[in-house]
Amino acid sequence: MTLPWTLQCANCGATRDAAGLPGVCERCGQPYLVRYDSAPGADAKARLRERGWTMWRYREWLPLADGEAPVSLGEGGTPLVELRRLGAKYGLRELALKDEGTNPTGSFKARGLSAAVTRAVRGGAQRLVVPTAGNAGIALAAYAARAGASARVYAPESTPPTILAQIRAFGAELLLVDGHIGDCGTQARAYAAEVGAVDVSTLREPYRIEGKKTLGLELAEQGGWTLPDAIVYPTGGGTGLIGMWKAFRELQAAGWVQGKAPRLYSVQSSGCAPVVRAFESGAERCEAWPAPRTVAAGLRVPAPFGDRLMLGALRESGGGVAAVSESELVAAARELQTVEGVDASPEGGASLAGALALKARGAIEPGERVVIFSTGAGWLYRA
Repeated sequence: MTLPWTLQCANCGATRDAAGLPGVCERCGQPYLVRYDSAPGADAKARLRERGWTMWRYREWLPLADGEAPVSLGEGGTPLVELRRLGAKYGLRELALKDEGTNPTGSFKARGLSAAVTRAVRGGAQRLVVPTAGNAGIALAAYAARAGASARVYAPESTPPTILAQIRAFGAELLLVDGHIGDCGTQARAYAAEVGAVDVSTLREPYRIEGKKTLGLELAEQGGWTLPDAIVYPTGGGTGLIGMWKAFRELQAAGWVQGKAPRLYSVQSSGCAPVVRAFESGAERCEAWPAPRTVAAGLRVPAPFGDRLMLGALRESGGGVAAVSESELVAAARELQTVEGVDASPEGGASLAGALALKARGAIEPGERVVIFSTGAGWLYRA
């Protein structure tokens, strides 16, 4: 089967076809990105009226060949919740939250793993492996089960117990590591090399980012094919941020949206803020953050593999960064729960706290359309 896309290295520009089970660039070891042979036209936009509200409604924008069915649990189609009370309290007139906790596995990781597992099993994979801060492990376990493949998950011992229980519940082999996600990644890659398992780590295969791209496609459609002024995103590995920037550029090139793309802002905990430090210093890469600590497990990524792509998206969009304290992100998550009824994760609290910090320093104006993200459900963090 000839696939209607190719892969291009985000660093050196090398290209290859999409057959088989591609990992990182064979020339320089950096991530591949999907480049489609043609952009979806107006007919594809018209067909959206006939489709269900999941991320696969955008199949022409996704790595799916004609006649293929995705490995799906109904992911995507998450609500964009207007935060009227909190917006009024903090002087942000058009503040909304994309609630990714409503996904089948409780987080935005469902999007990326649906796409990655679809392509992996179509390429012949029977074993899959991932290092995780938590939610990616749940998603891989569920989608591997859905596809009839086996999954191994490496997670830090400090991962919230409810998340670990969910990984086990979906039948994955779970190995706990005394360390952070970087240590888990080392063990996952060694296992993949030893037994031939497909490593679906962040940006070590090209398709998770395509699933995350649907965050941007949904925001565009939910906004009537107009884009917000600013997006404030809690950032760990960064595939959501990179995926949305890719989506916005593709939408503009296809003529589906008009005007400027949103400014992207990355929010991290002050206990693990490698992207913030690199952006503020003008660096092109992140230095590994020593002894990362935060209750927001998804933000505990000390050396993100996609650092160049993230920093590029932040700068190209005219956005920026913010670091928030643990007390600030916990308090903001609680406000989302008690004031707006959103069961926000600590990462969601970081996003709100970051938006308030950005407004306080004038990076975000009171009348702008601002979207923040809760990337997972709060219940996953409670014992």
